[in-house]
Amino acid sequence: MIKLALFASGSGSNVEKIFEYFNNHSQILVDSIFCNNPKAYVIDRAKNLGIDSIIFDQSKTSDEDLLKMLQSRNISSIILAGYIRLIPEAIINKFEDKIVNIHPSLLPKFGGKGFYGSKVHDSVIESKEVYSGITIHLVNNEYDKGEILFQKKIKIHEHETASTLSKRIHELEHFYFPQIIEKFLLDKL
Repeated sequence: MIKLALFASGSGSNVEKIFEYFNNHSQILVDSIFCNNPKAYVIDRAKNLGIDSIIFDQSKTSDEDLLKMLQSRNISSIILAGYIRLIPEAIINKFEDKIVNIHPSLLPKFGGKGFYGSKVHDSVIESKEVYSGITIHLVNNEYDKGEILFQKKIKIHEHETASTLSKRIHELEHFYFPQIIEKFLLDKL
């Protein structure tokens, strides 16, 4: 059984979609949610879904302690679903090519430190881009620089706003992220 830890910092809509997709899956189990924000709505979602939540303060939790928490749960792979902190190098090294992230733009555009959520969509609209989309990629020690596994682009409408673009991007994330996670993990077996 492939055991997943989902890392999240916000509302957790992707967490919920991933859990629903893998609920009763024969080979993949969502084991737990790791959250670095004690006020994040994802904690309530996890409780409602019956998933264990591990809340930690990344500034006070050592990399080794975080790694021990993951190892104690026999985690196979980490999925970043709205997690906005850089993953510690010790965890990247231990889970090399086993950490997957989703980003709400067509990387390499609008990626890197500080580019998340509405900041991405605002920048896309301000830059008068013709397309936007999602990127699902492996995680390395630089923000949004890991190997790209999948991209899906959409045309930006003439009177698109950051808000309407955000909604459309979320629909892509919810539809594609669980499928690409499954394909990636099962292809590695």
